[in-house]
Amino acid sequence: MIKCIATDMDGTLLNSVQQISKENKAAILKAQAQGVEVVVATGRSYQEARYVLDAAGLECPVIGVNGAEVRTKEGERVTSTPIDKQTAIKVASKLTEKDVYFEVYTNKGAFTIDADKAVSILVDIIVSANPEVNQQEIEYAAAARIRDGLVETISDYQILFEQDEYQIYKFLAFSFDSERLDHASDSLKELTELTVTTSGHENLEITNKYAQKGIALEAFTKERGIDLSETMAIGDSYNDVSMLERVGRAVAMENAGFEIKSLCDVITSTNDEHGVAKAILEVL
Repeated sequence: MIKCIATDMDGTLLNSVQQISKENKAAILKAQAQGVEVVVATGRSYQEARYVLDAAGLECPVIGVNGAEVRTKEGERVTSTPIDKQTAIKVASKLTEKDVYFEVYTNKGAFTIDADKAVSILVDIIVSANPEVNQQEIEYAAAARIRDGLVETISDYQILFEQDEYQIYKFLAFSFDSERLDHASDSLKELTELTVTTSGHENLEITNKYAQKGIALEAFTKERGIDLSETMAIGDSYNDVSMLERVGRAVAMENAGFEIKSLCDVITSTNDEHGVAKAILEVL
């Protein structure tokens, strides 16, 4: 019997216009009503995750920033696993040397030094993955990251590294030049205290090596007296692998790549066909 369901957001719970469908919402509410713990496990910051959950009228605990932070459904921070500040400075230097744009995720939200690029890159990624979508709708949705303060603009990332009030959770690096991204990834290998994964062909997600969705989910379920064999995880990308490999029922989205599908027990429908709802209803 499944007692806990962990779902990724982008490419999984969210459709191509970055929303939670009414079908997915209804399935989550049904699971919660039956006493099943539903937790969102995402690479997003808590603020970005909460933004779409609030829009859908859902309350769930959040494993955020790939496991660097865990919060209760009320927003209370339970755990955090930041990157050491000196290591963070090295990461920023290496990405800058490789001319790779990046954002910095912290305990106080996500930051960019180029707001226009933060929006345009997200639009390009969504449109390239979903060429049939309305680009104007995507542009409006992507601009919400800046418009609604989900990603803040800062003059210099050094401010985050120098001030004690900021904990560095993740670097999210983007490039459509795969060779440049590969070089950046290779340059980070010497920093063994980090893990480098991806949630798409155009990005790198860099966190503390202990900040992984699977590690955070294991701690989350253990604290609630739930075994991982009684847990289902749903995802579509490489940053979901650590949890897909640990749980009793691993579900890949139809829009996931072959490597992700090969790890899983079940393949559900795409994120635009309410695959999360289908997966949840099957186990209920």
